[in-house]
Amino acid sequence: MSTATALRRIGRQLDDPASLGRAVDDLLAARTRPPAVLALGEPTHGIEAFPLLRNELLAHLVERGYRSIVLETDFFAASVVDDYAGGADGGIDAVLATGFSHGFGRVPGNRELVEQLRAHNADREPHDRVRFHGFDAPTESATAPSPRRSLFAVRDHLPAALRPKSVRDLDALLGDDAEWANEAVVHDPSASVGDSDRARALRVVADDLASALRRAAPLLRPVDPDGYDLAAAHARTALGLLRYHAAMADPGPDRLATLLGVRAEMMAENLLAIVARERRRGPVLVFAHNAHLQRAQAGMRLGEDDVSWCGAGALVALALGEDYAFVASDADPRGVPGTLQGALAEATTRRALFPARALLDALPPSTTAGEPIVRGHVPLDPAGVAGADAVVFIADTDGRRHRYW
Repeated sequence: MSTATALRRIGRQLDDPASLGRAVDDLLAARTRPPAVLALGEPTHGIEAFPLLRNELLAHLVERGYRSIVLETDFFAASVVDDYAGGADGGIDAVLATGFSHGFGRVPGNRELVEQLRAHNADREPHDRVRFHGFDAPTESATAPSPRRSLFAVRDHLPAALRPKSVRDLDALLGDDAEWANEAVVHDPSASVGDSDRARALRVVADDLASALRRAAPLLRPVDPDGYDLAAAHARTALGLLRYHAAMADPGPDRLATLLGVRAEMMAENLLAIVARERRRGPVLVFAHNAHLQRAQAGMRLGEDDVSWCGAGALVALALGEDYAFVASDADPRGVPGTLQGALAEATTRRALFPARALLDALPPSTTAGEPIVRGHVPLDPAGVAGADAVVFIADTDGRRHRYW
């Protein structure tokens, strides 16, 4: 039997929203129990087909009890989108500009998503609304902010009598926020404040604040659970940012891998906190780059370097076990023979879903990953398939990226 024939037999063609829903229902029904998290990955950002797939999937999952969607965007900025989706006043253009980090408000499909959420939530009780969350750190590709905002947020949430003594020098230790956000650091570790005596002292302050907040939880959380959870998010963010800045100051050969690993740790902590908070209302759909969601070790070509790290998906899957399910996606209009993308293209009409284990069994051992179709595209390879429960391949896209930055 040829590879194409074998793949056509195991693939589920996703020609419309109804067939997509049936295929995902069957995939989840085959598990020992329904997952608390269904993660859908994309191989790059800015290609319209992947967010549109996500929007179709969310519409189906909402009918199955899902009540939140989590995107690869700043944890705190996402509250702007969530408020608007819940009916708050404001213009959608402003929401897209301020509620997404990385310029993702301009990614095709995200405007439609926000409008979809607002329409669904209209006239619904809070417990039945679909919430919007971000699980990313408040960092960008070249910079990371000062931990000032998060450190003061935790301090201010604590009653004065419960604040650790180390916060007395907080403002002096932080200094000028511009020092922390210096864009020169991305190329020059010596320009970073992250390994200074002040930064090391701040890590003690951040740890003291986080500990004081945890110890005060029985007093504070019952009175204001939302406020406490926000302060806890700031506590873990302050610690994460200080670790990130320390890594930015390190000139060693593993600098990029460490930075990606620290970001992944922050993403994983945020996602686990969201899941814990949403668990009473329903399962969670999370959407991000495949590299952030796969169980296998992530890898990417950055400049001249091949960098690998354990992504957020690997960390969350370790914590959640069977409660975590991951569907990867990919596309390649060229369909080069001998590549995974070429094999999937030959077995796909518009879109198709392939169970990962059956897909791996059907592929010849010589199968390789294709070449990137745009900068930032990480083509799936057999190792990446092994870190997923299923793969969706999209054949009806030209692979063109919309500029969003």
